[in-house]
Amino acid sequence: MTKATVVGSGPNGLAAAVTLARAGVDVTVLEAADHPGGGTRSGELTLPGLVHDHCSGIHPLAVDTAFSRSVDLAAHGLRWAWPEVQYAHPLDDGGGAAVRQDVDTTASRLGADAATWRAVFGPLSRNFAEVTEDFLRPMLHVPVHPLKLAHFGAFAGLPASAVGRLWHTPEARALFSGTAAHAFRPFRTLASSAIGVALGTAAHTFGWPAAVGGSAAISSAMVAALESFGGRVETGVQVQSLAELSDSEIVMLDTSPRAAAQIAGEALHPSVARALTRYRHGPGAFVTHFAVDGGVPWQHTDSRHAGTVHVGGSFGEIAAAEAQVHRGVMPHRPFILVAQQSVADTGRTRDGIQPVDAYAHVPAGYTGDATEAIIAQIERFAPGFRDRVVGQSVRSVRDVEEHNANYIDGDIITGANSLRQLLFRPRIALDPYRTGTPGIYLCSAATPPGAGAHGMCGYNAARSALAELGVAE
Repeated sequence: MTKATVVGSGPNGLAAAVTLARAGVDVTVLEAADHPGGGTRSGELTLPGLVHDHCSGIHPLAVDTAFSRSVDLAAHGLRWAWPEVQYAHPLDDGGGAAVRQDVDTTASRLGADAATWRAVFGPLSRNFAEVTEDFLRPMLHVPVHPLKLAHFGAFAGLPASAVGRLWHTPEARALFSGTAAHAFRPFRTLASSAIGVALGTAAHTFGWPAAVGGSAAISSAMVAALESFGGRVETGVQVQSLAELSDSEIVMLDTSPRAAAQIAGEALHPSVARALTRYRHGPGAFVTHFAVDGGVPWQHTDSRHAGTVHVGGSFGEIAAAEAQVHRGVMPHRPFILVAQQSVADTGRTRDGIQPVDAYAHVPAGYTGDATEAIIAQIERFAPGFRDRVVGQSVRSVRDVEEHNANYIDGDIITGANSLRQLLFRPRIALDPYRTGTPGIYLCSAATPPGAGAHGMCGYNAARSALAELGVAE
C-alpha cells in the first residue's frame, strides 16, 4: 500500500489527507500543535463555555466545492448555519448597507444603485457555481466554463478602485470596499477586486455561513472522515526534515513555502528552493476576542443580524487604510472585520453573552497593540460597545504567528495577493503543488486557490500526487 505523510493539519492538510486516504493510500497526518485544525481551531478564549474561533470563523467558499462533494462531512457531524444578513457595513450616520443572499432583496435597499447591483451580481451569482470549478483551481488550465470564467474575470482583473466606481451611493460603495479589503491589497493595484468580487458573489450564491459549534467542527469532521478511511492524526510532532519521513512515498506539506524549503532541504532543485524562499507574504492581522453582553449594539440595525460586519467607514477611508498598511504604516482607523457567529449559530450564546471575534489589518510584523484601535472603531458605529464587554482575549501579530507557523508576520492569508501571486502561487509552474521532486508536494493556502477553509488547496494537491504516482482515485 502507498504510504503518505501530511505535515500540518489545517483544513488543506486534512483535505489532502482525506482525499489520499479515500483513494486507498495509508495516510498519517503530523501536527506540531496539541490540537489539529490550523486556522479552523476553536476554544473558550474569554469566558468558560463561550466558544470563539481562533482565526477563520465565517466560510463563504467552503459549502459547495469539489472537495465537499467528494466526502460527506455532514455524516461526520459538520453542520452549517446561515445568518439573516450575510454581511453588513455600518456608516457614520447610523445607517449602512447589508447583503442578503437574494440579489433582488439586497439591491432593493440600495436606492440609485439598485439596478447596477442587480446587473453586476445577478449574472455573476447565477454562474458562480460553475465558475468556482475554474476559480478554485490553478489559473493555468483549460477552463471548464470559459465564457462564464471570462465574465467573472472582467471584474476580478480590475483594481478595486475601478470596480468601486460602478456604484455611486455611499452604501453600495461601502459594501464592495468591505469585501475587497479581504485581499489585504491597495485598491489601486491590478486584480485587487478579485477577492471582493468572489466573496460578494459567494454571498448571493452560497451565503456566508458559520460552522455550528465553531470552526473546529470543520476539522473535527475531516479528522473523523480521515479515520473512517483508515488514516490517522498525530499531534505534538514537529517535523524538521524529510529524513524523518523516509518511509513515505508521498509527502504533503501544509506549510508556508519557506518552511517547505527548509523541510525538503537538498531534495529540492536549487531554483525551486529559491522560488519558495522568495515567496512574498502580506500584511498582518491583530486579533481580539470579546465576550459581549447582549451583543454589539450597532446603530445600523441590519448589522445586528449579520454574521460578518465590515468596520472602517466609507470606501475612501478603507482604501486609504489598506494603502497605509501596505506601506507599513499603522492606520489611526484600521479596517476591522467583526465576526458574530452566534447570530447564525445561536447555541453559542451563553446567558445572553455573545462571542465576538474581530481582527484589524495591520502592517506585516506590527509590534504595537491595536486593541484600543479595534475597540474605538467598533464603538464608533456601536456606541456603548465598550461597556458591554465582559471578557476579552488578545492575540498580537507575534502571537498569531506563534499560534500558526504558516502565518508569517501575522499574514493569516498565507501570502500576498499581488497580481503575480494570484496567478502563480507559490511559484510559476504548470502544476503549483509539485515541487519538482517526485513525491513532495505543497498543499497549504500558499497554493491555489488560496486562503479559506474550503480545503481546495489540499484536495487539488492530493489529486496531483495521485495522478503523478498513477494511483486511482
